[in-house]
Amino acid sequence: MINKESKIKIYSTSWCGPCASAKRLLTERGFSFDEIDIEEKGMSREDLFDITGGRTVPQIVVDGKTIGGFDDLQILENKGQLT
Repeated sequence: MINKESKIKIYSTSWCGPCASAKRLLTERGFSFDEIDIEEKGMSREDLFDITGGRTVPQIVVDGKTIGGFDDLQILENKGQLT
C-alpha cells in the first residue's frame, strides 16, 4: 500500500516512456516523489542494481523498498493500493 505520507523515489532517464507514465500516474493521484535521473547522476545500470535490485528504469522505491517498475505500480493502482 502506498499512501500520501510514503517516501517515493523514482530512478529514471529522460527518454523513458514508462518512467513518464509512472510519474504522470503518481502526480495525477496526488503523490509527491523524488526523481533521480540515472544519466544525469552518471549512474550505471550496475549502480542502479546495487541500490534497487533492478537494472531497468523506472525503478520505484517506496519507504526504502523497491516495488519495481511502471507495470508494478499500475498493478498496485488497479488493486486500489494507491491511497
